[in-house]
Formats: sequence, C-alpha cells, structure tokens
Amino acid sequence: MSLFDILSETLFDPLERARENVDARLEMAEIARILSVGNGVAQVAGFTDLHADELVSFPHGIMGIASNLRQDRIGVIVLGDTDRLRPGDKLRRTGRVVDVPVGAALLGRVVDGLGRPIDGNGPLDTDERQPVERPAPPIMHRAPVDVPLQTGIKAIDAAIPIGRGQRELILGDRQTGKTAIAVDAILNQRDTGVLSIYCAIGQRASAVARVIQDLRKGGALERTIIVVAGGNDAPGLQFVAPYAATTMAEHFMAQGRDVLIVYDDLTRHARAYRELSLLLRRPPGREAYPGDIFYIHSRLLERATHLRDEHGGGSLTALPVVETQAQNISAYIPTNLISITDGQVYLSPELFEKGQLPAIDIGTSVSRVGGKVQLPAFRAVAGNLRLMYSQFEELESFARFGTQLDDETRIKLTRGQRVREILKQREHQHLNVPEQVAALLAATEGLLDDIAPDDVAAAEETVQNAVQKFEPDLCERIGAGADLSQDDRDALIATMRRALHAKEDEKDNGDA
Repeated sequence: MSLFDILSETLFDPLERARENVDARLEMAEIARILSVGNGVAQVAGFTDLHADELVSFPHGIMGIASNLRQDRIGVIVLGDTDRLRPGDKLRRTGRVVDVPVGAALLGRVVDGLGRPIDGNGPLDTDERQPVERPAPPIMHRAPVDVPLQTGIKAIDAAIPIGRGQRELILGDRQTGKTAIAVDAILNQRDTGVLSIYCAIGQRASAVARVIQDLRKGGALERTIIVVAGGNDAPGLQFVAPYAATTMAEHFMAQGRDVLIVYDDLTRHARAYRELSLLLRRPPGREAYPGDIFYIHSRLLERATHLRDEHGGGSLTALPVVETQAQNISAYIPTNLISITDGQVYLSPELFEKGQLPAIDIGTSVSRVGGKVQLPAFRAVAGNLRLMYSQFEELESFARFGTQLDDETRIKLTRGQRVREILKQREHQHLNVPEQVAALLAATEGLLDDIAPDDVAAAEETVQNAVQKFEPDLCERIGAGADLSQDDRDALIATMRRALHAKEDEKDNGDA
C-alpha cells in the first residue's frame, strides 16, 4: 500500500466524512452583557427588543426572567446561582416565556421550580410544556363547588368542610401543625382518584425530606408531584415555583381530573418577592412589600376552580399555607390571603400547648362554601356543631370562676368536654365518613357523657368498630351520600349504645 493510500485511509477519509456531517447554519441571536450581578438579580444592557417576562439565557445554563425594562438597562431575575456569573458575561434572548413540563410523567417525581428533576431518577419522559403564567379561567367557565374533598380529619370535615375547587387557607404560628394537616389531606385522597401537588417554598431540606417520606409511607407519592424551591435556592426560583406547580395541576384539570395543590408556604413566597423587588429598586410599600404583592397571590389562587363539564369538568383545590407571628392573623400577608381565599383553618398555639391536636380553633376557622359540600349524613350530625362548641367554650370560661351551676349548664359542659375529646386525632390517622359520623353522633347525643375524658378515645374506637361490623349497609349508604333518616339515626345510636354497654360489662367482669 502506497503512502498516499495510507494517508487517505487514516486522515483524508475521516475528514471527508466529518465534513459531510457538518450542518453549516447561520444562527442569529440578540446578545447583551451583564453590567452587575448579585443576590438573585442581574442588571444587563444591550438588548434592542425584549419583552416583559421573557426568558433569557446566561452562561452555564442559568436562565433569567426579564423584569424591569428600561431604556438604558434591564433588571433580570436570575433563576439560579449568581455566584457563577460575572459582569461582562454575555446573555441571549430565547424568544419564549418561562414554561415547565406537564403530564403524567411528573407523578411520583421531585422537581425544582422550573420542572427539572432533582430526585436522581433520570430525565422526565414528556415533551409537552406549558407557560407558568396563565390567565385564570373566566367566570362563565366555572361551575359551583358542590363535591366534598374529604380530608379524613374530623374537625375539618365536620365543622369546616372543603369542596373540590375551593381555596382554603391554612394559617397559624410556626410549629402548630400546618404542614401536617396539608399532608394528611393529600394522604386521604388515596382512594378518591384525586391527584396531588405539594409545592415547598423556602423550606428546609430536612422538612421537605420528611414530607416526601410521609407520602411514600402512605402510598401517596406515586400520585403526587413534589415541587421544591428550598430556602437555599435563588429567590427567583422560590417566586416561580407556585406558578409552575399550578400549571402542572391545570394540565390534569383540563383533562377532567380533580387535583389538590398545597402551597407551603406563601409567607416565604411573599418574602422572596419582596427581596427581588427591593433589589430591582421598585418602590416599597407597607412593610417594604411592593405595591403588587396582593396581585401576585390573587392571580395565583384565582386559577383554582371547578370547571363546567363542557370545559373539562375538572377541579383544582388549593390549600395555601401562611405563617402568622404571635397569633396576629390581621397582619399584612395573612389578611391579603384571607380576603382572596374561600375560608381559613386557623391553628392555635394555645390549643397546641394544651395537647388539643390537631390544634384547630373552630371558632376562628370558617369555610365560606359551608354545608353545600358536606354529605347529607354530616349535615344531619354536625349541623349545629360549631354553635354548640362555641357555647361550650363560653360556658367553660365562666365556670372557672367557681359559680353555682345548674343541671342544664353542667350537662352542656360535660357534653362539650366529650366533643372536644372526640375532635382530637392523631397525625396520619385518617377516618372515613361513616367512622366520623359515628364518633360525632355518639358525642353529640350524649352516649359518652358517663365516660371519663381520658377513656373517650377508646370508646370512640369501640363505637366505630361496632357501626362498621353491625351496620355495613348503612355505612355504605352514608359514604355514598344518602340522607340519614331518623330510623338510620336511631339504628346507629342503638348499635353504639349496645357496644358501649358490652364494653363496660366486659371491663366490670375483668375488674371482678
């Protein structure tokens, strides 16, 4: 073989093949440069045509959102680590707004605020993307909220009912059980077909890991999407995360599915937006929040609704969480969210310290949808529960003065104490509708009046087991939404009374 043949085979032929595979194209892009960068915000200059909220691309794969558009410079919210960026670095337009992947491939996955997987289980198997900022459904596309969303928590399902498509605020001081209630609501949807999204905003990594572990233990992770923008992430990611999570939920709602979304929590979301606004030199208002702080939450929560059948028939139920300081529910961000949502579940630190768990203050909590979403059996049993419990608390406060009490007042105090014990519930203890109805009926009808408060939990378990065992047909009808007639009510009371008497006789025989 000649030298020319050797060179042709080893050098020229590979070069020829490489030349054939080269696709020479002229790519046009509008380039700008960074003037200054730091703390989640960059000031750039050089763009001649840029739209508000347009996505721009920095070096190292970092993205940003064009926010403040001025003639001489543009303020960009950086969706990543600004420590890797330097003044003078180039950035380019993308021609699109911020969007995230959507679809069933996200179920069971943990993603960041831009929909990128962070659970180590590989890339997402979906090509469909939708923008994070979308208009809320118009009023004519919305249907009334009339289907209950059972949380499995007696105090909520009986006194503060939540419907599919409702926006119910969960608020209280830190460490009072707000996240526990939201996670229990997700876990209780295991047999309802409701999909769930948990959006963690500004949370510690350990707290998010604990939530993921609880969902995995409860068998709920495979029907849940976890969107995480942690406290160590850029404030831009914390700001975008709830909108991205809502877009993922809206994809299922448009297909006729029912979705539950938890924003944990919007206090940190508001603080992240305040930080970005101050860095972008926007005029501060009350408590240094920008003037549009109300709008960023209203445009988010207005996307939660129940659609009419001709528009898909799906629903999106929102459970935003907000943290209060020293029980001040009239602070700026809590009052904003109270006015946006359809009710609130207030968790009292005083009840928490007394061991009344969940620490739900029934008197302060409210559901503006009310009994319209309750099953008929619930309405028959718990219709006057809020009024009776409020009267009991007022009587209890007067009884502490040691005044002489008449028989009627003593009966109300005794019964109220039993109702308070019945409303206690362990974390992750989910009760179906017949079990809740049986417990509440036993307490309100006086079947537990002769039982010591410490023994109420055992008596509750007794009556629930008896109703499930001896009245299975009635339990099935109650769960299916049938009316609770007077005969049904009498049958339940008789069954529970026999079970309690049998339990008492068994205890007496054991003591003897």
